[in-house]
Order: sequence, then structure tokens, then C-alpha cells
Amino acid sequence: MSTFPTLTGPAATGVGSMPGTDAREAAKTVTGSLEALPHLPELPARGPGADMIGRTLGLLVELYARVEPSGWRFGDHPGRDTRRAHSWLGEDLDALEEFTQDYTGPLKIQAVGPWTLSASVELPRGEKALADPGAVRDVSASLTEGLRLHLAEVRRRIPGAELLLQLDEPSLPAVLAGQVKTASGWQRLRAVDRGVGEEILRGVIDGVDVPVIVHSCAPSVPIPLLRRAGASAVSLDASLLTERDDDAIGEGAESGTVFLLGVVPATDRKLSDPAGRVSGVRTLWRRLGLAPALLPRSVVVTPTCGLAGASPAYARTALSHSVIAAQSLADNPE
Repeated sequence: MSTFPTLTGPAATGVGSMPGTDAREAAKTVTGSLEALPHLPELPARGPGADMIGRTLGLLVELYARVEPSGWRFGDHPGRDTRRAHSWLGEDLDALEEFTQDYTGPLKIQAVGPWTLSASVELPRGEKALADPGAVRDVSASLTEGLRLHLAEVRRRIPGAELLLQLDEPSLPAVLAGQVKTASGWQRLRAVDRGVGEEILRGVIDGVDVPVIVHSCAPSVPIPLLRRAGASAVSLDASLLTERDDDAIGEGAESGTVFLLGVVPATDRKLSDPAGRVSGVRTLWRRLGLAPALLPRSVVVTPTCGLAGASPAYARTALSHSVIAAQSLADNPE
């Protein structure tokens, strides 16, 4: 397991998606707002192939998918949707490279994790890949190889970057609980054994040579499982945390796990007192009995989820508020 870079000061970042269709504007906003931890923007408003599932499908090696009326489905050869995903990713990388000239420091890129990908894409015969354990393993292996190539490309373009990989796994709690619907929608797929869930995720994490963040904006995120699988950081919507999560967060923080906590709303609303957004984080820390000095080293502030549904002006404000909130944690951890 690669170690998350030591945070020498307050840090904030975005979850991944941004509004609009202009790659240069998104890269300019992200790099200008998030100096401590910028990320590669995603622009799903461009359509299929720019969405998080389609973008990750475009990274797969020797597996191809296309858009059907029911959604994404694996096929035998690359088609228009794969080419479109490649083109948009190249455009996003071009823009990020332009605005990170001579940049040194951590840089986050995002991809969908193996369980959410398997729960979202259908096999050629129509059922979701999640229903077939062999297909899940094929998807995981292809994803791992594709991520290696993607990381190498980002390193080539931005050689001073210290890369972090975020695996988006919003469907993982449902996968483990047997709550993922079949392709027909009439039934639910069998729950995946937690040991298997951990094994597949560990295979991807071990297969890349960078620190891995696992992100889920769903309730009941299995934090201990993610840590055992090798995640060096866990990204969560702080508003969904309950006291049932206390032990897992406390044990993780004491063991060096970093938590990316979403505290700034991800859709347009009036925002005030960005420093007050982290009051709940301080309350959590006191409840856990953790040292206040550990707080700014263990927490990165984020919006609650991706900003694709926000207006461009609000997205800029949300990132700015995240930075101010992170500074507040560093200045006043108690």
C-alpha cells in the first residue's frame, strides 16, 4: 500500500466532476482554486463517454462498451462511444497539462472502482456484470491495467506531480448488502461476500503504484473493509456519517488513514461562514477523543459530492469555501 502524502498544511480538493463542457475553463478553475491538491476535472455534461462510467470504460484494456437504450453494455470491439471517451479524456488532459506547467505536488485523478463499474454495465447477454463472478474479475483485471497506463500518461504530461488515484465506489454498500437491482429491475442481485469485495478491491489497489483514495457518497460506507483492502484515504459525505461510524474513523485516523470529508453542499445554494462548515468535523474529533493536532493532518475538506449539477459560479464558490474551511481547521483545530 502506498502512503498518502504528508499534509504540511490545510488541504481541500474536489470530488471530481465539474459543470459545463469547457475543459480549459474547468482546469483553470480547479488548479486556480485548489493549489494544495488539484484534481483532473470530469465534465459529464458533454454526454455519454464523459460521464464517470463511460470515462472509466474508455480506460479498460481489451474490454469495450457501447451505449444501449438500457445504458452501458459490453461489446466485442471499440465503437463510437469508446472513441468519444478517449477523445474527451485527451482533451481534459491537454487542459490540465496547460495549467500545471512546472507544478510540483500532489495531484488527484479519478476512476470508477471495480464494484461500481460491474454494478453499472451489462454483459452482452443483458445482465449486469456484477451477476457473473468471472466477469467481475475480468473487469477488475482490465481496469487495473488501464489505470496503470493512464497513470503513466499523466506522469509523462505532468512530471512534477505526486499522483493520487481516487476510486469512486458509490455502489459498494449496495453491492455488499444485496441491494443492486438486476438489469430487468424486478429483482436484486445476490449480496457479494465481504471477503470477496475486499479481495477484488485490493487487487486493483495493489496493482497501481500510487496512494489510493476510495470515495463513496452513499450511507454505510464499509470503512474497515476499505482500509484492509489497502486504501490510504477514504472520501465520504460528512452529512451521512453517524455514531456507528465513530470507531472506524477513530481507528483509521490513529493508524494514518486520511479522510476526505465532504462538508460543502455540491449544488447551488446560499453559502455563508465557510469556517463554520467544519464545526461538525471538530465535534466528531472531540467525540472520538482524538488529538486536535491530528485534525489538519488527517482531514482534507471537499464538497459533499461532484459539482456537475452546480452552476459554474457556484462550483467556483464551493471550491473556495472548501479551501477556507480547510484553513479554519488548521488555524483552530479545537
